[in-house]
Amino acid sequence: MTQTVKCISPIDGSIYAERPLLSEAAAIEAAARARAAQPAWAARPLAERIALVRAAVAEVGKTTDRMALELAHQMGRPVRYGGEFGGFNERASYMADIAESALAPLVIEDSNTFLRKIEREPCGVVFVVAPWNYPYMTAINTVAPALIAGNSVVLKHAAQTLLVGERMAEAFHAAGIPENVFQNVFLSHDTTSALIAGRAFNLVNFTGSVGGGQAMERAAAGTFTAVSTELGGKDPGYVRADADVQAAADTLIDGAMFNSGQCCCGIERIYVHESVYDDFLAKCVAIVNGYTLGNPLAPETTIGPMANVRFADEVRAQIAEALADGATAHIETFAEDDGGTYLSPQILTNVTHDMRVMRDESFGPVVGIMPVKDDEEAIALMNDSDFGLTASIWTQDTKAADAIGKRLQTGTVFMNRCDYLDPALCWTGCKDTGRGAGLSVLGFHGLTRPKSYHLKKA
Repeated sequence: MTQTVKCISPIDGSIYAERPLLSEAAAIEAAARARAAQPAWAARPLAERIALVRAAVAEVGKTTDRMALELAHQMGRPVRYGGEFGGFNERASYMADIAESALAPLVIEDSNTFLRKIEREPCGVVFVVAPWNYPYMTAINTVAPALIAGNSVVLKHAAQTLLVGERMAEAFHAAGIPENVFQNVFLSHDTTSALIAGRAFNLVNFTGSVGGGQAMERAAAGTFTAVSTELGGKDPGYVRADADVQAAADTLIDGAMFNSGQCCCGIERIYVHESVYDDFLAKCVAIVNGYTLGNPLAPETTIGPMANVRFADEVRAQIAEALADGATAHIETFAEDDGGTYLSPQILTNVTHDMRVMRDESFGPVVGIMPVKDDEEAIALMNDSDFGLTASIWTQDTKAADAIGKRLQTGTVFMNRCDYLDPALCWTGCKDTGRGAGLSVLGFHGLTRPKSYHLKKA
């Protein structure tokens, strides 16, 4: 009997999409086709590969209305936000723009005696395991530069967003990228592990849970297959005494609640200088009370359901535990909260780092807010986490933000903004958030290997 993978829509619990899983033998054949197709793809001129990726991105852009509708059905994001093509296009276009310089040889010497240089060669076959929360944008972070650099790509998407990989494959093939150079596959966890352990890929790029990342590393153990990971997060915001309090509240709460809090770099903890704490809290509560929870297909909905009931259950459990331990809830339960995927957003105070809601990844519409007396206390609390993806500092003092940032254990430091991925900067993390370098010049370096030439001229 053929095994299948199902996407259960968070809108109503119905099966929105179902696809057969590849058998291990069929999956091995798919990876072999990707490997066989890669040398010819890498031999094409760089300018041609860039042009084809740009054309593929443009193909995706022709279906943005469908994208928004399908994402609402698959993972619950309201249609009013229009899908993900803006970020998808921004990231792919930037990587295309810098490809020539990023992949250019580093010439050490070109004299009458020697040619000494370092060139970048594609890794080979890149396996991209993409998450459901921003399924187009997270996938393109690696897919675009990997293809541009001359790799073939095998994409496996999360069960919650089954259609995304198919849509990307349709667009990329329509643009002229060979079918074996870019493949979308549906695989079980066991088959995925078997392929990695069998050296089917040269590089694995995984975005997902800490447990998932550990499984990838275990599968790759001893194979010398490179594994790049972006895993959990518990990203903090810090509002200093000199901050624009309204701007901080508007942006940090959006960073905590947008996409029902299901953002890799979403804000999950906020520390506020005691002198502006009451003002900041009042503004945050007012913002959240203005949200409309509901069906993501309705144009008036500003916050939709969580992608899966088990995700909502975890957030409810963290909130309940915190309240039992003395936390204060500031948001009344919304009428639309059904105890399932439709979950009321929540702001908690009187929280401590002994509570899971301030320690474990929530990945939902809840944020804890704590007062602090100074920068030292804020830095200590921000670093008191197993994760390190981004941190957001709110201040008018750039020098202070820079100094604080140097002491934070994080991959990205923001000042007066949050929850944004700048494709010109390296997307990376530390601690249990994982390792690797996405986007920017370093993203190309992570998808290629250095090769040195030491040529003595006659």
